[in-house]
Amino acid sequence: MGSSLTGNAIQYISKEFAVNSQVQKALPISMFLVGYVCGPIVWAPLSEEYGRRLIVILTFPLFAVFTMACALAPSWSAFLAFRLLAGMVGSSIVALGPGIISDIYRDPTTRGWSIAVFMGVTGFGPMLGPIVSGFISPAVGWRWSFWVALIFAGVTMIFVLWFPETYQPVLVRIYAPNHFPESQMEDPQPLKHRNRQWKSIFRGVLLRPLHLLFTEPVLAACSMYLALCYSIFYMSFAVFPYIFQEVYSLSPGQCGLVQLTIGAGCALSLPIYWAYERIFLGLVDISSARNKQELYRLPLACLGGPLFVISLFWLGWSSRDDVSFAVPMMAGIPFGIGFMCVFIAILNYITDAYRLYAASANAASSCSRSFFATFLPLASYPMLSHLGIAGACSLLGGA
Repeated sequence: MGSSLTGNAIQYISKEFAVNSQVQKALPISMFLVGYVCGPIVWAPLSEEYGRRLIVILTFPLFAVFTMACALAPSWSAFLAFRLLAGMVGSSIVALGPGIISDIYRDPTTRGWSIAVFMGVTGFGPMLGPIVSGFISPAVGWRWSFWVALIFAGVTMIFVLWFPETYQPVLVRIYAPNHFPESQMEDPQPLKHRNRQWKSIFRGVLLRPLHLLFTEPVLAACSMYLALCYSIFYMSFAVFPYIFQEVYSLSPGQCGLVQLTIGAGCALSLPIYWAYERIFLGLVDISSARNKQELYRLPLACLGGPLFVISLFWLGWSSRDDVSFAVPMMAGIPFGIGFMCVFIAILNYITDAYRLYAASANAASSCSRSFFATFLPLASYPMLSHLGIAGACSLLGGA
């Protein structure tokens, strides 16, 4: 939710700080996503060195602090800096989520469903940001959008502080260092820990996500495809307000509600995954197919990809003042379904393929897709102004 919180508040933020450039108006979301580039490549490998719990309980309170700092920002530059820091510490759970699920659920069927639910909630979260800012900013000011986010973070922190350690090598090191021979461990290295020098930790741990990204062609290919989908997803936070406020004259709050159709598509992806698991995976015992279990995750993406493309052409060519706003609005449903099916399939694939280092592999993917999502949305307004709505959406669909 924090990533898109400025979606329908930017006109009020830019007015207070006297920002007129359309490119600069895209910076609050982009700076948050810059944090998503930098954060995962630090938090994920450190969690594989020192455990998941330490990273989670360290970063989440900092996320709350920087969210509060955004609400109190005295200038545009300070506001952007706080958005960057909030994204950096807030990215930890996004990068660690699949790894934590991999720690807890060893059965591939259960793990697959858990990641689907995790992604469904994660995908729906950004839909809430524009709704919160769209209704609160005109009524009581844009700063209250961040106060509401801070309240939400404070309530959530109660559960975060209860979060237990889940990473097996760290659990063994803490509770039973003498009961498990290193040969029985999936990764014996944490048992040796270890007063390693920071230089060694940097070389062997912090560079792990980048090493995987540049030396594993499958991970690189998956990451590039996710990066394209993710970038278009974040471009929608500029495209939807442009369409429904400029063409259909809806209020910022109403525009935020329109984007709920994408959230509805994200939610509908869960019963689709359930059906896929029951029908297709029911024909194959993936628990026994240990060497190929990750391959059975991919067919779901073959459904999601075409739906994602169809939704972009639907949105672009139906957004005209002589067509009811309900028609382009409904394009959000296949958009959300396609986006989530692609992500559920590929994140499950990466998690199954890299198991113990799932957090680092997913961090590599998260880093690359956030990098593209940082810069591609900056092109939203130039594309819309030069190509028009139909042309811009067709270009993205063709990509």
